[in-house]
Amino acid sequence: MPFLDAVRLALAQIRVQKLKSFFTLLGVMIGVMFLIAVVSIVEGMGRYMEQDLVGKLMGVNTFELRHRPNINLGDVDQATWEEYRRRPRIRESDVQPVVGTLPPSARWAVFSEDNVTISSAYARPRQVRAQNVTPGYFEIKKLAVVSGRFFSEQENALGTPVVVIGQDVKDHFFPGVDPVGRQLRIGDIPYDVIGVAEKQGSALGISFDKFIVAPYDSPVKRLTNRHGVIDAIMIQSPTAQAMTANMEVVRQVMRGRHKLRPAQPDNFSMQTSESALAFWNKLKGYLVMAGIALPAIGLVVGSIVIMNIMLVAVAERTREIGIRKSLGARRRDILAQFLVEAATLSTAGAGFGIALGVGLAQLVATLSPLPASVAPWSVGAAVLLGAGVGIAAGVYPASRASRLDPITALRSE
Repeated sequence: MPFLDAVRLALAQIRVQKLKSFFTLLGVMIGVMFLIAVVSIVEGMGRYMEQDLVGKLMGVNTFELRHRPNINLGDVDQATWEEYRRRPRIRESDVQPVVGTLPPSARWAVFSEDNVTISSAYARPRQVRAQNVTPGYFEIKKLAVVSGRFFSEQENALGTPVVVIGQDVKDHFFPGVDPVGRQLRIGDIPYDVIGVAEKQGSALGISFDKFIVAPYDSPVKRLTNRHGVIDAIMIQSPTAQAMTANMEVVRQVMRGRHKLRPAQPDNFSMQTSESALAFWNKLKGYLVMAGIALPAIGLVVGSIVIMNIMLVAVAERTREIGIRKSLGARRRDILAQFLVEAATLSTAGAGFGIALGVGLAQLVATLSPLPASVAPWSVGAAVLLGAGVGIAAGVYPASRASRLDPITALRSE
């Protein structure tokens, strides 16, 4: 029997025996539904972490030289925290030795931040994240303004009290008015607002728009760190390969400055987006495996149901098999017919499961903070899995059907 004819016959059986077909498809449908839903949520979480969380905290091909990692997505034991506390801080005196070894293609910026209380004539005082940076920060972070401008190299060198603010700061401290040209008070010192940054959004309930950015040598420097101490040197390279080379150069400089012997580990951190996500990527692998393994239970149940239903179908269609054999159908024709029918039933169940899985993932994304993103590979895997389950489950019934004696089969009622 031609393949398409076998598929049409299988679809006709589904239409004729709707209830039996429904129970045949149910196990595969449930297994595939949860496979698609779980993988979609894990994939969505992965994109959320990479693009919305770490992607916004760190620039492309960028690493940060700090005394300890700024982003810790995994568990850090007490001994590690104690070791972090003993580390020397990165200092202003480290900046020139480090950046002096970088190639001209590298961008860099000095960065410090802390929560400070600010006020304006239009709203009550409030704590925001204050950052004092050198001008290269804006290029590295690809930060743009929707109004006004960034501060200049001259303003940074002079420590001019000017500030660029985030959207949340604008909405709270300047409701209904244009903040550019107006003042914020930071540590009892008036700062002129010269720009409003474009909206950065949020991740895990944390807003990225509740910030102010001032020149590194402006008076806010006294509020973010003690004298001579900085939080980080941000270094951006044109390519990932150049970043790796620059990291090694910086590592050697800092080991020399900290007088570390060859056997001693680094007492500073150089964090990239990849290293920040290392724990998440490991966890993501386990979640994907769990998302595949758990629905496999439903698929095993579904394959058993398909096998039993196909055995019943063979028993009900014994006379049909005998007639086909008496008309010249070979054993492999009968075998192929029942295998195609089983695979068609299972693939149809996988198709319904994919639709339900996508719907379930979108429902979870709508009703909870968990994001969802359907991975194309999971859809392809679900279809192949559905067909594979049907073929595996149909082998024994198809083999029984193909071995029936035509004379005995024709005598069956």
